Amino acid sequence: MTYTADFSERIEAMHRAIKEAKHIIIGAGSGLTTAAGIDYAGEDFSREFAPWIERYGFTDLYTSSFYHFETKEEYWAYWAKHIWFSRYRMGATELYKKLLRLFPDAFVITTNVDGQFELAGFPADNIFATQGDYRWFQPASGTPKILIDNRDWVMRVLPFIKDCRIPTEMLPLMPDGGVVAMNLRVDDTFVEDYRWHRQARRYTDFVYGASQGKLLLIEIGIGYNTPGIIRLPFEQMAQKFPDTTLVRMNRDNPEACLQAIPRFIPFTEDIASILDQLR
Repeated sequence: MTYTADFSERIEAMHRAIKEAKHIIIGAGSGLTTAAGIDYAGEDFSREFAPWIERYGFTDLYTSSFYHFETKEEYWAYWAKHIWFSRYRMGATELYKKLLRLFPDAFVITTNVDGQFELAGFPADNIFATQGDYRWFQPASGTPKILIDNRDWVMRVLPFIKDCRIPTEMLPLMPDGGVVAMNLRVDDTFVEDYRWHRQARRYTDFVYGASQGKLLLIEIGIGYNTPGIIRLPFEQMAQKFPDTTLVRMNRDNPEACLQAIPRFIPFTEDIASILDQLR
């Protein structure tokens, strides 16, 4: 049955699905980060990036990440601030903590790169971040396939940002002196290191092990930007696996693309309100 009834009936259907589920997979996109209060264009952005807004005319964190800076010192001053703002500033948000309390044993697949699932306390072994993580630097060339943690560098250079620049001697480098880049999937130089492949295998194994049992798929905040990573595969699993329920929380695009999904529960309501009803 596809649930299109009122809110309370859909909540009750989800309650039953949770109670019956032997395995739970959470699939999360940018809509979850927005609902969690990580606002990339609001008051926090305006306050923290005021010098960049004045100098470069930036309006939000997303579009500013594509700006072509004239110097490496400007580029890495901006990215030090960007990484801090998105990855290290807030800690775990309450919405992600709620998800952990409700679904502590779930496996997570996410296109988000802010590390919120890990910060909230989900086991790292149960998180597959397909598109990278603000936490990591990689070789700009894409080889070798290694990543380095950037937290110490970020915290060290922040106090030295002046006029939207950092000193030349503080530019980040790989251990071999090579040029660094962010470990974010923007082109074919994206590094999928041993951790990425390990988590990809764990996710595949989890799906395989859950495919013949009672499986609950909880998809949160995923639209049509990269639907082939989570949204469409979740629909395919819900259509194909014999005892699978798909819950979709999506304000703007709750509809299913595939037909004949036996157990589908869509929500357009506020994500926090939905989770509050599941306690």
